Amino acid sequence: MNAYLRAMRLGRWPRSVAIFVGSASYFFLYRDSLLSADVKWLFSQALFAFFLTWAISTANYIINEIVDAPYDAHHPTKKNRPLIKGEIQRLPFLFMGITLSFASLILAYTYFNLPFFFSLLALLLAGFVYNIKPVRTKDIPFLDSISESANNPIRFLIGWFAYSPPAIWPPISLLLCWWAFGNFLMIAKRLSEFRFLKEKAGHYRNSLKKYTKKSLLFGMSFSAVIFFVTYLIVALIYDLHYFLYFSPFLAVYLYLFFKKTMKEETVMEEPERLLSNPKFALYTLFLLLIYFLSAFLEKPQL
Repeated sequence: MNAYLRAMRLGRWPRSVAIFVGSASYFFLYRDSLLSADVKWLFSQALFAFFLTWAISTANYIINEIVDAPYDAHHPTKKNRPLIKGEIQRLPFLFMGITLSFASLILAYTYFNLPFFFSLLALLLAGFVYNIKPVRTKDIPFLDSISESANNPIRFLIGWFAYSPPAIWPPISLLLCWWAFGNFLMIAKRLSEFRFLKEKAGHYRNSLKKYTKKSLLFGMSFSAVIFFVTYLIVALIYDLHYFLYFSPFLAVYLYLFFKKTMKEETVMEEPERLLSNPKFALYTLFLLLIYFLSAFLEKPQL
């Protein structure tokens, strides 16, 4: 594959599928909108929203590839990225990212509503805040995972406003729940790096110089608590009994991630790569099926 295409990390497209959590949530809460919608319009909106999200995410990966090169050189696998190995040039690569960003935002402004446009813009700006100095939250303990996992509710909003009218916003508790799940995963990844890279960890990720195993375990636990508290709030507010019944299955899901994190043999993969593991893939599919089933068994009380 062309080195520039590899550096764009196009293989991380599954992260953009997360927008459909927002779309599904909108139609679950406002199901009359789904019944009255044209099928072709539904599919075209979904496809277009996905590609715009993927494009902005790719632009962020381009920025990350450029600014993180000195740090990635200390990582056992990331040191083989194209820019570090001199396979691509910095300026043409940066120009690709700028072009991709402007094209995506122009299309979003033209074909979608303003909340969708601003949500997509927020995804781009979140990448800047996370990666680029003088802010670069990536170097600040806990703020690094908090800001990186902010992409979860942002993608949720993109998917929501791909269909929702501008005046209808998702509940804050649902956005916070989705953020907490992402924060749990991001801290898990840092704990895995901290355990595996040991004394080299701080050279790869500055924030790891100030973490301890205890503080990372606390961060994971705190995120899990926030996730379940907000999940239960959503279930109680909308009178979703099956969501309450299914909560133990979610606890098992988080435990699988925790168990994976505590293995010292390798650094934990990116969350989407975990789905290549049959255990994670099958259990994820199981969760999707039972929650899809719940949509037919009960109607939320708005």
